[in-house]
Amino acid sequence: MPWIRKSWQATMHSLMFFELARRNVRLHWLRSLLAILGIIIGVVTIVSMGILGNSLVLAISDSLSTVGDSVIVTPHVGGMGFGGGSQSSNLLSDRDVEQIRRAAAPHVAIPVYSGSSRMKIGSEDTVGTIYGLKPDDIPVLLEVEQGSYLRGASGAMVGATFAEENDIKVGSRISLGERGSVRVVGILKERGMGFDINPDFGIVVDDQWFSQAFGQDEYNQVIVKVNDLNEIEEVKDSIDRTMNRKETVVDVIDTRAILETILTTFGQISTFTTVIGGISLIVAGVSILNIMLMSVTERIKEIGVIRSIGTQRKEVLRMFLYEALILGLIGSFIGGALSIIGGYAVSMVMLQTTEYLFVPSSLVYIVYGVGFGLGTSLISGLYPAWKAANLNPIEALRHE
Repeated sequence: MPWIRKSWQATMHSLMFFELARRNVRLHWLRSLLAILGIIIGVVTIVSMGILGNSLVLAISDSLSTVGDSVIVTPHVGGMGFGGGSQSSNLLSDRDVEQIRRAAAPHVAIPVYSGSSRMKIGSEDTVGTIYGLKPDDIPVLLEVEQGSYLRGASGAMVGATFAEENDIKVGSRISLGERGSVRVVGILKERGMGFDINPDFGIVVDDQWFSQAFGQDEYNQVIVKVNDLNEIEEVKDSIDRTMNRKETVVDVIDTRAILETILTTFGQISTFTTVIGGISLIVAGVSILNIMLMSVTERIKEIGVIRSIGTQRKEVLRMFLYEALILGLIGSFIGGALSIIGGYAVSMVMLQTTEYLFVPSSLVYIVYGVGFGLGTSLISGLYPAWKAANLNPIEALRHE
């Protein structure tokens, strides 16, 4: 059938011109190798930077996700609490806490003592942060990994990182000098970075024990756990209206807003690092453009010969685009493979973990990098291919 014959002829023509393009790439192997190397570097850079940026966003998001449902109330420097807290104490009284509870209802308001102290664990001395919480409030904020929650006034729960660094186990005793000692009843599950408290690097004790040991009967902050994230702004405004009617007594912090700001910032950093990789790929594209122009100049007579025997302009155009495509395919796919190693390396150096390397949102950068590499190669080859296709056959044959 005629249409089958035409289709077959078109396919054979395409294969012939593809073979000519492959031959030219092979003949000028050093020049081609340099172009491929530029594409590889560009793809590896864009993918590695993209994976690093995405991993940073995911790491920060995971670390802070547990505190995105809180409103934190702290004394305003220079303020005066409802319970008569002085400007110098910068603490929240029982009356302040009760006012915050009413304003935040029905959500849970958790008053927190905090301080630091020298500690003796076995024969080793160290310094750590101590938080005083009501035993009933601890399960709302923290999870236990080993042992149990506080049941008595003389017990303590230890943060995962603090326990690991100081070889603390359930049953260990921690001495705080003249303040007394506590026995470890539980090891807390690692919580990650937070805006409220960071128990990973300290210990949690009963609030009454803390008050007696440190001689403190006013609180450092109140954490309000909001059940519905859509109500965070409403809770924040309610506390602010109640506590700061006449003057600024407390600072009310919306952790979700802080979290969103941080994630937006790191998202911008991710975009910036990816753009840096894109610039290196554009440089590689300029290299391909120069190489292809050199190829056209060197092959003017060859172009004249194939045009004189009936080869159409679009076929010449296709032949040179095939060259750019071959360079792009080799460089992009090698770069895509090597970028996994690059992503692994930068993740280990910057984050000390490869946990986020193989998640879909990171792997998609390999697709972006390979696609961008191929696109850059083809775009760079367009002008040289057009120039070759539009050469006058007679003038090309006369070229020396």
